[in-house]
Amino acid sequence: MRLAASDEYGPEDDTLQSGMAAHAEREGFALERVFIEQLRSNEPAFDSLTDALRTSRIRDVIVPSLWHFARLPGLQRAMREHIEQEIGARIWIIQGAQQ
Repeated sequence: MRLAASDEYGPEDDTLQSGMAAHAEREGFALERVFIEQLRSNEPAFDSLTDALRTSRIRDVIVPSLWHFARLPGLQRAMREHIEQEIGARIWIIQGAQQ
């Protein structure tokens, strides 16, 4: 998850995390870990995510929307392709998914 510009975790973020957990359960998964990127963080959440994927057997990633990877569509595609093609994991996008 990428937090908004305020960089503070709040009720809206709890709603996103609950939505990801519900989506995981509907798909037969359990939400194990949430990577949260804050604007002032020294370590990007994407790097932590890809490191975790490389060192585990986890192959499914849930994101609220591709905006949580990046704001620019080209960068969103590149990050998604990196996870799917180079690491071999599947991206599940909640935005637009059937509830």
